[in-house]
Amino acid sequence: MRPKKLYKVTFLSGGKSYELYARTVQSSELWGFTTIADLVFEEPRDSLIIDPAEDRLREEFQHTRALHLPIQAILRIEEVAQRGSAQIRDAVSGEKVTPFPMPPAKPR
Repeated sequence: MRPKKLYKVTFLSGGKSYELYARTVQSSELWGFTTIADLVFEEPRDSLIIDPAEDRLREEFQHTRALHLPIQAILRIEEVAQRGSAQIRDAVSGEKVTPFPMPPAKPR
């Protein structure tokens, strides 16, 4: 049995860079868009360690059948052998965005 293809899709939305994993990437029926479907998230286990960024993405996209992304928003689509962690990063600095507020850094 052939393993199902897995894609890592990086795109911009709202000043943030999203990294998601999906099984289906294809041209959309909508002109100028790409369809990303069958999103893949880490299965929640009976574990005490939960990645808050991944949990936030799972919550945000839990009812999404397919994303229709404008081609200008897509930064990269990679076919990968295994899944990593889904992430949200600041589009300018590239730093991971935390899903909960962090206290401001103290000036030096």
